[in-house]
Amino acid sequence: MIIVIVGPTAVGKTKMSVELAKRFNAEIINGDSMQVYRELNIGTAKPCEEEKEGVIHHLFDVVDVKTNYTVF
Repeated sequence: MIIVIVGPTAVGKTKMSVELAKRFNAEIINGDSMQVYRELNIGTAKPCEEEKEGVIHHLFDVVDVKTNYTVF
């Protein structure tokens, strides 16, 4: 099963994703275009460790901001 959560900023996607991950014993894969970059913490609303509530999260802070990174 794959659950995709989408929506505008500040509607509770992170909280919902953590609750669902805990319910289904799952991990979270980030799909935000800016949260993949290290050092872009202000304005990207990356969850802190406390907000992650022990759930494994993937694809946060994986690319240097000076690196050209695309889906392609």
